[in-house]
Amino acid sequence: MALFSKLKESLTKSRDGFIGKVTQLVAVTHKIDEEFFEELETIMLQADMGVAVTTRLISELRTEAKKQRLKEPGQIKALLSSQMEEMLGGPVPLNVNTQGLTVYLVVGVNGVGKTTTIGKMAHSLIRDQKKVLLAAADTFRAAAIEQLEIWSERTGVEMVKHQAGSDPAAVVFDAIQAAARRGIDHLIIDTAGRLHTKSNLMEELRKIRRVISRELPGAPHEVLLVLDATTGQNAIRQAELFKEATEVTGIVLTKLDGTAKGGIILAIKEELDIPVKLVGTGEGSEDLKAFSGRDFLEALFDEGDAE
Repeated sequence: MALFSKLKESLTKSRDGFIGKVTQLVAVTHKIDEEFFEELETIMLQADMGVAVTTRLISELRTEAKKQRLKEPGQIKALLSSQMEEMLGGPVPLNVNTQGLTVYLVVGVNGVGKTTTIGKMAHSLIRDQKKVLLAAADTFRAAAIEQLEIWSERTGVEMVKHQAGSDPAAVVFDAIQAAARRGIDHLIIDTAGRLHTKSNLMEELRKIRRVISRELPGAPHEVLLVLDATTGQNAIRQAELFKEATEVTGIVLTKLDGTAKGGIILAIKEELDIPVKLVGTGEGSEDLKAFSGRDFLEALFDEGDAE
C-alpha cells in the first residue's frame, strides 16, 4: 500500500472524530463569531490537543480571521491546517553516527509497543542493508526477553541477552563490545519501564547511559521514548517522567491507527518540545514510518476516499 494511503487509513478514527466534526461545524455555521470559536475549541480539546495547544491555535485563528477579514467558516478549516503544520515544524530524522556504531536507547512504559517498535526498526534497517544488533536490557521481565527474541528470529537480527534478573547495564556493556567485534552499524537497546518503581527506573536508565557513553563517547545517539497514542494526555505525563530520568531526543508514537485522538501529536510537540520522529500505523513489520507533519496533516484533513 502506498505510504500516504497507509497513513490515511491509520488516521481514519482521528479524521472521523476530529475533522469530521470540524466539517460538520462549518456546514451548520453561517458566520465566524464567538460561538463558532467556542464550538471549535471543544472539538479540539476532545481530539486530545490539550489546553495549551488549543488555546494557542484558537487565539491565532481569531487573530488571522480578523486580519484577513474572513467571513466564511469554511475558510477557517484551511487556516487551521496551515497553523497546525507550522506548529509541528519540519521532519526531524533519526540521528546516525556516520563514523561508526549508532546506538539507539529505547525507553517507555510496559505495554506501549516498545519491543514491537524495536523489531520494526530492525526490519527497516535490515532492509536498508545495515548490520543490526539487539540488546535485551529489560531483564526485569522474562517475557520481555522472549518477545525481543521473537523479533530477533523474525528479522534475522542477532541479539545479546542475559538471564532474567541480570544487571541491565551489564547486558548493554556486552552488547557494545559485541557490536564492535562484529562490525555492527546499529545497536538497538530495549529497556524496562516500571513506573511503580520510579526511583529504581531512573537510576537504572542513568546507569545504562553512563555505561554507553563510557564505552562509546557521544552515544547514545538517540534516546527514543515510545508512547501509546491511545492513552491520550497520559502519554504527556509518561514523557515528563522519562525526561527526568534521561535526555529524551525523540518520540515514537505507536497505535496511531487505534485512536480517534490524533491531536496528541500536537500536544506532545507543544508541551514537551520533543520531536515526534517515528509513528506506528499498524501491526505489520512495515508499519513504522518517519514522521512528517505535512504528510500527517494532509492525511488527516483529506476526507476523500482512500486509494
